[in-house]
Amino acid sequence: MKKRLLMSTLAFCLFAGLAVPGSAAPAGAPSQDPATAGLGSNAASAILMDADTGTIIFEKDSHKKLPPASITKVMTMLLTAEALDKGTLKLTDKVTTSEHAASMGGSQIFLEPGEQMTVDELLKGIAMASGNDASVAIAEHIGGTEAGFVKMMNDKAQELGLTDTHFSNPNGLPTADHYSSAHDIAVMSRELLKHDYITKYTGAYQDYLRKDSEKPFWLVNTNKLVRFYSGADGLKTGYTSEAKFCLTATAKRDGLRLIAVVLGEPNTKTRNAEVSAMFDYAFSQYAMQPLFKSGEIIGRVKVTKGEQSMLEIQADKSYNILVKKGASTAGITHQVVVPESVKAPVRAGQPVGKLVVYQGDKVLKEFELKAPADIEKAGWWKLFKRTTAKLFFVD
Repeated sequence: MKKRLLMSTLAFCLFAGLAVPGSAAPAGAPSQDPATAGLGSNAASAILMDADTGTIIFEKDSHKKLPPASITKVMTMLLTAEALDKGTLKLTDKVTTSEHAASMGGSQIFLEPGEQMTVDELLKGIAMASGNDASVAIAEHIGGTEAGFVKMMNDKAQELGLTDTHFSNPNGLPTADHYSSAHDIAVMSRELLKHDYITKYTGAYQDYLRKDSEKPFWLVNTNKLVRFYSGADGLKTGYTSEAKFCLTATAKRDGLRLIAVVLGEPNTKTRNAEVSAMFDYAFSQYAMQPLFKSGEIIGRVKVTKGEQSMLEIQADKSYNILVKKGASTAGITHQVVVPESVKAPVRAGQPVGKLVVYQGDKVLKEFELKAPADIEKAGWWKLFKRTTAKLFFVD
């Protein structure tokens, strides 16, 4: 039998319009909301994004290539988090500071050559104090050399499709050929936030390094929003005379997590006020609407020659869409698109289909569906019994 695509369509109506990924305007709303006119007015570049779906709510010159200053450390933390997840790095691992790492100027935690700190401590120093020395120390530990780590940064940027970005160091100190954009920073920030534990570091307001030593170092988060804005728990500040005042910030309320990025602000007060205004706008105007809860069965697909003959496709996370509060209801449908069958063996995490959300004929969002568990190939005896049962109509 020839393979065909099985499309099971479930229609539903939402109480609000659906936001279009990659668009500044949700369905059912004006293409340019007048309420966003004053947002980021002092920033050279800005963007406001829903972290869950990647929907862009507002942007201003978001692809403009600019020096990112210490926001660079978002990528440094992302590669650190990925190494932790892979098991090639542990929070308890001790990192020895090189003379080069200790020589970094600007924001630092004053590492001495030969001094050892754990990865956990260095993450605190990077996330809270924006330590340039801590960033280079962990970069050398992960990449072998700073240059090796910078290559990893650029490889990751390419993997994420960051076309406005190129890195020359892991800390953002001024150097040639080092730039990014508000859009790319939002994307890498969104990727970093997939590692839930990172907000333990970026959201803490104060802590200590070398607490029980003769020279304790008091850490105070350079991002004051984590203390003064309800729901804020990150992400990274930046400043150089060239870049001016920059910030990628995140806040979460009622299941809605936002990312706001501003570059080239004139001072910290304006920077924080404009990010707060962006958050205020989004929290007042938008909400998350669930499609499927994590673990909920979305569909089924036959498994050819497998230990199990049927694969139940579960939501590996909560599938949500961003909706505009008060927008008119539009005809929304979604389809579960899977092949009629897949061939064993099937591996956990293997793509097996997609969930497609439509508004009319327009695709608004696609979610990749993955196998929740391994299904091994069945032995010949099991296949024989299964075939025999079908021949004689035995269940």
